[in-house]
Amino acid sequence: MDLTIHTTVLPHDDPDASLAFYRDALGFEVRSDVGQGRTRWITVGPVGRPDTSILLAPPGADPGITEAERRTIAEMMAKGTYGWILLATPDLDGVFEKVQAGDVEVVQEPTEQPYGVRDCAFRDPAGNLVRIQQLR
Repeated sequence: MDLTIHTTVLPHDDPDASLAFYRDALGFEVRSDVGQGRTRWITVGPVGRPDTSILLAPPGADPGITEAERRTIAEMMAKGTYGWILLATPDLDGVFEKVQAGDVEVVQEPTEQPYGVRDCAFRDPAGNLVRIQQLR
């Protein structure tokens, strides 16, 4: 089989703050921004890589989700345990400096992990964990 990961989904609860993080702090390009108010689906991705995207989506917009599930999702997002993503770069220190210069929550500075990767971590405005590892 020939499969690729085209799009992954992360929740947002403030589309403007999430857009600023992914566009301004991480340098992703905006591919689409659909909807209005807080109910917006925003697709972002690395410049020059149209084959890879992140869809920032309102988590409670699915009509099949119950109110109890919406509350659980909101609680998990507030704790930072609902969504996460792993990114990679050839320049971890440069990316860390650029991202940390913004108004972001640093979870971990660049660190050599015992399992063989060097990485750092941030939280996006919705509480999603964004880990970035050094390409080797």
